[in-house]
Amino acid sequence: MRFSFEITETGSSNKTLTPSPPTKTPPSSSSKEQIEWIPLQSHPIFTTTTTSGGGVKNLIAYDKKASRLYLWESHTQSLHRVSIRLGDPDDPTSVLASSSSKVLQPDVHLSFVVSNISINRNGSALLLSGDHGLSVMYLFGRNSAKDSTIICRTVSVGSQYYYENHNSIRTLQILWHPISDTHLGILSSDSVFRIFDLSSDLEKPEQEYYLQPVEPEKCRNAASICPVGFSFGGEHLWDRFTVFILFSDGSIYILCPVVPFGSVHRWDSIWEMYNDAHLFGLKASNSRAVSHSSLAIAWLQATFPQLVSQPAGGGSSVALRAHPYVPFDASLLLQGPLRKVCHGDEEDSELQGTTCEGRAVGILYNIISKDSVLVTSWSSGQLQIDALADEIQPVWNVGNPPRVCVDSHDHILGVAMICESSLGDRPVVKLDQPLDHTAWLGNPPPLLSLAVVDLALPEKIDNGSLISMFADPFVPERIYCLHGGGVDSIIIHFLPFTSQASGKEEVMKAPSVYSILSTSLGETSTPSLLSGFLALEDSFGYSWIVAVTSSQECIVLEMKDWNISLPVHVDREKKDSLDEFQEKDTPVVLSKELLDGPNVVLIPQASPNLRALVADSIEGRSALHQYFKLFHENYVEYAHKVWFELKHHGDYLEKVINKQKECLHKAHQDLSKVEERQPSLDDRINRALEVHCSLEDRLRILRNLPRAHKKPLSGAELDFKTELDRFTGLELGALRSSIEALNARARKFTQSSKSSGGSKSPYRQFPGRRKNPVPESQVSQLRSAVEKLSLVNSETSKKVKLVESALSKIESKE
Repeated sequence: MRFSFEITETGSSNKTLTPSPPTKTPPSSSSKEQIEWIPLQSHPIFTTTTTSGGGVKNLIAYDKKASRLYLWESHTQSLHRVSIRLGDPDDPTSVLASSSSKVLQPDVHLSFVVSNISINRNGSALLLSGDHGLSVMYLFGRNSAKDSTIICRTVSVGSQYYYENHNSIRTLQILWHPISDTHLGILSSDSVFRIFDLSSDLEKPEQEYYLQPVEPEKCRNAASICPVGFSFGGEHLWDRFTVFILFSDGSIYILCPVVPFGSVHRWDSIWEMYNDAHLFGLKASNSRAVSHSSLAIAWLQATFPQLVSQPAGGGSSVALRAHPYVPFDASLLLQGPLRKVCHGDEEDSELQGTTCEGRAVGILYNIISKDSVLVTSWSSGQLQIDALADEIQPVWNVGNPPRVCVDSHDHILGVAMICESSLGDRPVVKLDQPLDHTAWLGNPPPLLSLAVVDLALPEKIDNGSLISMFADPFVPERIYCLHGGGVDSIIIHFLPFTSQASGKEEVMKAPSVYSILSTSLGETSTPSLLSGFLALEDSFGYSWIVAVTSSQECIVLEMKDWNISLPVHVDREKKDSLDEFQEKDTPVVLSKELLDGPNVVLIPQASPNLRALVADSIEGRSALHQYFKLFHENYVEYAHKVWFELKHHGDYLEKVINKQKECLHKAHQDLSKVEERQPSLDDRINRALEVHCSLEDRLRILRNLPRAHKKPLSGAELDFKTELDRFTGLELGALRSSIEALNARARKFTQSSKSSGGSKSPYRQFPGRRKNPVPESQVSQLRSAVEKLSLVNSETSKKVKLVESALSKIESKE
């Protein structure tokens, strides 16, 4: 399947960086090779590369600072680097690429198939991830001695946690941290969120957060404890230190504050948070607000010591560096699940996700002016769009100390903690509540539902594993959704807090959905998956999308025509009037001015003594001159126009007549063809009627067969089928993930207990209020409990196999 698209309209950009070293020098007149710029979709790398089919992939990345495009080639395990230029003085509506490209090769052989690549903020490292591996490739390497390939250093990350032969822990999502060049966030199937610092240690995480959303005895289904994805917050107050975590049942939890050690932040942003905690927290009348704000202020002062040592204006400092810090007597609280905001006296305690079908598969955070928007994708092809109805504030669980790894100078190197959700009942948050009843009370922010969008995806493929979302870099209201059927553009029109801040009372509008790229030719054909997608934008306000198909064809679409405003609805069914139809089809033989005749000009009233005037006199000559002038203006000039037009329009009239004759001759031919085909059409209609009668007879015979009188399923059978469908779509995968995570933790605990004479662990448990030394009797009980847990896991695995066999039998019967 091949595609052909040509929609381009761009501005221009003066970025002309080439794949040469970072120092950019103007080309001299004596250079041997002249750089040639060609359209990006015509570049040779999109015709020579090959990739393996199957699964969702994103094998292209873009370095905005250096204006370079990267394309991964799975067949040769190499990376192509191409310099691009957005717009050109000669052709400002295109995306151009340098004809010469560089090939980057990892210095080690990768034992897995790369399915996703992503570049960090400064363009120095590229993340290579797949179903069975995770590596980071540094993009500045050495030249190969054999050819012009650049050999780049490639290292694996967290190998002792992921993708080992005896380890069943899988990575669910991997993202670069938006405010750091060296930190990676990884969410795995063992319900642990880890942050790795590539500049310090590639094997041990800098931060570990063990997620425990609900108590084990209160768990209703396995999907409520299985995470599926996460998203970092944006540049807004405490959102920049927040991690949004999505679980299978659609519930969203948040961790705040989570900050990479050594990351750099703007002074005014940190000072705004610091001032907000003093103003609305310490000065509040509620003791809970004072307590929570005091912990937040202490954390800010320890993480950013310059807040205390420098004045309010920041002095000469423009940015602040985050120092490693964690409270020794408290761990982060897993805030959530985020509930929907209520209107008036309604008490709606439903969690997010109850209005959509299937299971949640992805989450995207996007800051749009004054609104923080969360978009959740579901396996049924639906998108749930919500906005945070309140500000996020940090909350700690005091009395639950973390485990801290320190060096010989007591400097913090790493931290690990168990993050539990709140056990108490939370009050229902309403829109009409004052600020004193919501600020700094430790309650998670509620969600304001904006819309639910149904993309109507094809049912032939598993949409749950084929949906990914991207925010437009230039138009924040626009979200791109990549799925098995192509690419859709969702434009959000209603933003509650942005409209409130601007003083406009806008009516709530549903989002607009546009299908900008389709990979399916019809309902009967199988959609082709895209192997790459990214969004580009320049400084002149133009944006493009670049997509790579499974057949390795590059598609470039200019997005200026896809305006964020609602489309103009044209009534195509409205017929033209008879006059307009005649004006369009009737050729113009003579102009309307000539057909209307000469202009009627009123002759001035003659004086009574006109007959007494003599032609040779002055008065007579003047009267004659006036009459001759009126006659010339009205009749002589009109006659001249008629003569001129008739003389010079003879050829035109001849063409019109010939065209009419041709149309008449063609009409006669069509009529003769219809008369010739009329007998055959009659025969075909008669044969169709005979076939229809025979089909009716066969259908009557089939209805009399015993199999046709199949009894419908009873109520109990329908309930059992619904239960099996629920296990197939949701519970079965969640149970598998839970069993894998429990087996991995039990195996690690057994290995650590056996190696009692080994080296001392770098983590130290700091004494807490309720933590006492564990006696040997409890240790033995814990070991026996672990053994029992392994037995329970084996029994659960057997039950899962029984459920699978029952499902296969039912499917075979059907």
